Amino acid sequence: MINIPKGTKDVLPSESYKWHYVEDDIRKVAGLFGLSEIRTPTFEHTELFLRGVGDTTDIVNKEMYTFNDKGGRSITLKPEGTAGVARSFVENGLSNLPMPVKMYYITPVFRYEKPQAGRYREHHQFGVEIYGAESSAADVEAISIAKTLFDTVGLKKLELNLNSIGCRNCRKDYNAALRNYLAANVSEMCASCKERFEKNPLRILDCKEEKCKKITLNAPKTIDFLCNECKNHFEGVKKGLDQVGIPYVVNPQIVRGLDYYTRTVFEFVSTDIGAQGTVCGGGRYNHLVEEVGGKATPAVGFGMGVERLLNVLEALNLLPDNHESVKVYVAPIGEAAADAARVLVSKLRKAGISADTDLMGRSVKAQMKYADKIGAKYTLCLGDDEIQRGVATLKNMLSGESAEVNLESLSTYKF
Repeated sequence: MINIPKGTKDVLPSESYKWHYVEDDIRKVAGLFGLSEIRTPTFEHTELFLRGVGDTTDIVNKEMYTFNDKGGRSITLKPEGTAGVARSFVENGLSNLPMPVKMYYITPVFRYEKPQAGRYREHHQFGVEIYGAESSAADVEAISIAKTLFDTVGLKKLELNLNSIGCRNCRKDYNAALRNYLAANVSEMCASCKERFEKNPLRILDCKEEKCKKITLNAPKTIDFLCNECKNHFEGVKKGLDQVGIPYVVNPQIVRGLDYYTRTVFEFVSTDIGAQGTVCGGGRYNHLVEEVGGKATPAVGFGMGVERLLNVLEALNLLPDNHESVKVYVAPIGEAAADAARVLVSKLRKAGISADTDLMGRSVKAQMKYADKIGAKYTLCLGDDEIQRGVATLKNMLSGESAEVNLESLSTYKF
């Protein structure tokens, strides 16, 4: 037997309806905010992520699935969604559209991580990208989209962690202060952080190694080094969140694990799933479009793990228990009835009513068991007598109630 690759998961028919439930809510919320869907390739040129995500990040250094194709080109399965959307924004001239350009996606992403509860090597990401708006109102809009989705699915125990990591100008002073703070402990850091100390010390704050976490515990805070423009922007974000009634906690430890972020960074944390409590993370990235070859364009957005969200909803019993596979199951009695059942089922389907019938020549008793197992809402037994009279008994499988119905007008019955 060939087994599934480590870190991946089959979504079985008994589970897929839960995905539909969440995906439907995602699309409903996207519509409320005027977002259009974008779909980008599963793989991109590796250079996109080196330039966009950053060559000092854990994602690029440790987690990407990268290979050479048959033409010798370096290709990477996308580890996140934002860089690919930025590439598409530039390549397809989306900057010529009326601003802001507001998009969303639901896409598989791939990271070579240690599989654990709520974390897979292939997972799915719901993401939002807003291009062209530099004001703090766009940051509030992005956060509001995520919060509205959480409200829609019934997720209440959430904490919004908010921070600002400044722009390239004020980051220079911060990096100098951070290096000065870390200098005495460089020898005790992990190998990756020793390299980051020279190239990009901010990334050390995002290290998962316990020894590095201890070293950075009392590190300087980015919000203490913001220039006036970044301070005003951060105050605008906080004011906007207050205005729309979204509570938040300023958390200087939040820096996010991607190099493209500037100014606002944020995470929504659920208190219901322990250590892996972050269900959404995002922020502003004003230079990413430029990094991938476009004109300077301000942008803000977030990514949300669909599996992580489903795990939380499952733990809190916020997902539907089951789903109705078909509205009507027609159980034929005998060969002649089987032909009539296929005709009847075809009429029901053409009328937009989900229907099914036997394909295996089973007894009525076996068919009733099958209808019950697949969650059919109604069953209808069809034999020679029913065909001759043009009527049959329709049974509600949940209540047990039955009603005699006319077969010719069954497609107009109020199910």
